Amino acid sequence: MEVQYEEEYIRNSRGVQIFTCRWLPTHSSPKALVFLCHGYGMECSGFMRGCGHRLATSGYAVFGMDYEGHGRSSGARCYIKKFENIVADCYAFFTSISVEEEYRDKCRFLYGESMGGAVALLLHKKNPRFWNGAVLVAPMCKISEKVKPHPVVVNLLTRVEEIIPKWKIVPTKDVINSAFKDPIKREEIRNNKLIYQDKPRLKTALEMLRASMNLEDTLHEVTLPFFVLHGEADIVTDPEVSRALYEKASSKDKTIKLYPGMWHGLTSGEPDENIEIVFSDIIDWLDKHAGGNTAKFQLQSTTCSNGIGVDHRLNNGQTTLSSGKESRRSQNHRGSYLCGLKGRLQSAM
Repeated sequence: MEVQYEEEYIRNSRGVQIFTCRWLPTHSSPKALVFLCHGYGMECSGFMRGCGHRLATSGYAVFGMDYEGHGRSSGARCYIKKFENIVADCYAFFTSISVEEEYRDKCRFLYGESMGGAVALLLHKKNPRFWNGAVLVAPMCKISEKVKPHPVVVNLLTRVEEIIPKWKIVPTKDVINSAFKDPIKREEIRNNKLIYQDKPRLKTALEMLRASMNLEDTLHEVTLPFFVLHGEADIVTDPEVSRALYEKASSKDKTIKLYPGMWHGLTSGEPDENIEIVFSDIIDWLDKHAGGNTAKFQLQSTTCSNGIGVDHRLNNGQTTLSSGKESRRSQNHRGSYLCGLKGRLQSAM
């Protein structure tokens, strides 16, 4: 299946220029919409191109955006002043796509990798009935007990975050070496100049910590259908994080799959045969969930509501447990790594 690739710049509510992109099936109406939430320090047009192309080749319309300060978007490099800003920007862009005439009757799925998993879950919390499901790859949604920082450390950092918010003072290990197993893919990622590879800024690290702790305390509020995937040999985000999400979420339709021997970069850093296995599982899950009722909703101001596609599947009570030719168009509109939270917190303790 041929895939059409497009790029566009938009402006967020704070006037910052944000890069967006999309992969579309060329000769057919998409099965559903998939919205990409990339990890900390990452970007969509290069790092997540393989994901976008694979999903579009399988019949999905795929949309991504680089968060403020990430990739090709404007802003201080990898400076997260408020984690909610990322969520708000994604929500505004994703819902603007969803209300377009050609997409109004399509189911909407969130796809989040690492820190992007936290973004996806917070998007769900922002409007629980709007999304039809989520694919979460090694998500950042809980701080592993093995590396949780002492409250005294957090308190000390909090006292100076407004004084030196952008200082790159948080010690970190080389997460690229720890996240991506295949040496050739690892070097390709390291050579991607759009990927942030410097030390995390103080306020950024604290905002990521707060987002994780907030999600950890509210995992029971997760109600949408989801598929969470994690490599059992992941030393960047502990697989126990995904187990906790699976066990505590109130979703009646939830699936977890742990991959023996695989690392953090399930979709981009493993040998080709492993990546094929992972994407086969993801596409299979999406295909099973994209065939339900159409996604009808109403948009009022900035709040969307949808009660058909999601509720229909939640009532099924399905719960399972198991141990990509492109064309490019660019235009202007007026208007690190993945989240190496485990290594960073461990180093900061």
